[in-house]
This record gives sequence, C-alpha cells and structure tokens, in this order.
Amino acid sequence: MMRRVLLALTAFLLTEFSYAQHIPGDEIKKDIETNKDTVAWIHGGTFHLGFDEGLLHNWSSGGEIASLTVNSRLSGSLTHLMHNKVWANNLDLAYSLYYAYSNGFKPHKMDDRIDYTSKYGFHLDSSKGMYISGLFNFKSQFTQGRDYTNPSWDTFSTSKFLSPAYFTLAPGLEYRKGTEISIFLSPAAARLTVADKYYTSRTPSGAFGIDYNKTSRFQLGAYFSGRYQVKLSKILYFKTRLDIYADYLAKDQKDTLGNVVRKHSIGDLYVLVDSYFSWKMSKFISLTLGATLIYDNSIPYSDKYVDKIGNSVNKNEPAMGLGWWQMKQLWALGLDYKF
Repeated sequence: MMRRVLLALTAFLLTEFSYAQHIPGDEIKKDIETNKDTVAWIHGGTFHLGFDEGLLHNWSSGGEIASLTVNSRLSGSLTHLMHNKVWANNLDLAYSLYYAYSNGFKPHKMDDRIDYTSKYGFHLDSSKGMYISGLFNFKSQFTQGRDYTNPSWDTFSTSKFLSPAYFTLAPGLEYRKGTEISIFLSPAAARLTVADKYYTSRTPSGAFGIDYNKTSRFQLGAYFSGRYQVKLSKILYFKTRLDIYADYLAKDQKDTLGNVVRKHSIGDLYVLVDSYFSWKMSKFISLTLGATLIYDNSIPYSDKYVDKIGNSVNKNEPAMGLGWWQMKQLWALGLDYKF
C-alpha cells in the first residue's frame, strides 16, 4: 500500500511540474506582490534524505553497539495564477526509521506523515491581496504505528494508513502576499475523522476522538491556517505553519457504560505548529532542523501502560512534562535537493 501511495504522489508532482511554465522567478514574484494581472504556474520544493550511523566495540562508557537512522522529507508547492484566480497546493511528506542492534535491527518508526492542502480563491480586492477561497486538507500516514514504550509493542499497532485520516473542507477568506505569506480563516469548516474499528474498539473510550466501535467522527467549527516561508539568503531557508480548529459540536465523550471519559467544550482547540529550517552547506548537503507540536483534546496522554500480566506500569519518557501535547523534533545532516 505504501509503495502505491508513494508512486501516485510522485507521479502527481512530476506531472504537474512538467507542465509548469518556466517564467523567470523574479518577474513572477514582482507581479504577485504588485497584484499584476498574470497567468503562470509557480512550483518549488525541497527533498531531504539523511543518514545517521553508529558503531561501538569494547566501549567503556557503553551505548548502542550498532545503529542506523534513515530520514526523508519532501515539501512541495504548486501554484496556478490566472488573472483574478489562484489555485495553491502544498504537499508535505515525511518518513523516518531507526534500526538498532539491541532489538535485532527491527525498524522503529520515528516519523510518518502525509499532509496535503489545496486552496482555490478569487480576488475580492486586488489592491489588498484578499481572496474568497475554498480549502481542502488531508492528513494521514504511510504505515502502522507502534507504542515502543510498551514491551509488547510488536503484538499490536496504534495506527495505520487511513486510520486515522483527517479530511477538512472549508470556505473562507484568505490574505496572500506573494508566495511567502498565506493567512486563511473560515467560520464554518467541516472536519471528518475516519479510522478502522480495530483501533476504536480497543478501549471503551474509542480512539482518535471517534466513539467506541465507530469508524468516523464529524465536526463543524472555526478554522485558522497561517503559513510563512522565506529564503533568508542563498543558503538559509525557513518555513512555519500554524493551524487552529475549534469544534462547534464539541460534547462530552462517554464510554460504553455511559461514563464521561473526556470533557469537551468549544475551548478545546486543535492546534498544530510546524516549523522547518534548512542550512545549505554545499550544493547537495544541508543541515535541517524541524519541530512539530500538536494539541488535540481528542487524543489524551497517559503516563502509564499495561504490561503482559495486566499491571499498570509507569512510563519513563524524556518529554513526559508536555502532557497531552504531541511533539516531534528533527535534527539531520544529509542530502538536500531543491526544485
């Protein structure tokens, strides 16, 4: 399944980029910033592939005897300008695996992400960069997820492709300044979360915000999405993103016995903060720093797990103080290609 998804996404990018009009970038940027009437395709992105390897022998201070980490990230954008209309697409893919001698080199997943956003808009006032737009967003992952803090992690999965999957459809207003700044606000955004019953039936409270033994959850709320990307210099690049969602239909979640297992209110926001920094050290070598923070009231955190004999055991994690916040951090040195 993962191979088919990768091939389909790669084919989409190659097809769209092959039809792009090769108009000088400086000229297009000037036209956008001055809101000049123009017709053009603008495309770009980065692909990063990094490797970290370690080997120890008779090392007095101890450590992992042999390890290998492989991480990859693709971030691409495709924008079509046509007079008073704009169609903007952003695709972010990430996948990372960790191999260690101590566990027989069984791959441990470090990162797994599919995130696609498409927006289509019309100018409201060409002198101010305001658009009335429609937004579609899809989020999921490529392969099964595991809880490696649990000694029985290889006997069950915590997620997989399309479980969960998040679909957002929203009309709203957008402010754009060139290709660097995009601010989108919708007062009525529909959000659908889907997942297999295998995951929602594991606990009485369900999973991913979906009730016990159900396969979907519908939400309607307010949605904000802001993006900023800038080329700081010939060798420095930075991009960041902030998404906030508030559910109008939020309600208390109950288990199969009718007990309230999670309190909900309109103040229970979904928040995503994603930042990425790249330092190009040579033509194809770069240092990348990335961090993603997510807060979702529908996905709680527990500092305990249940072992094989049914005992509740405390977890021992370095970032336990973050509580319900989900965090993913990346530091990598490797191959980097910009297109």
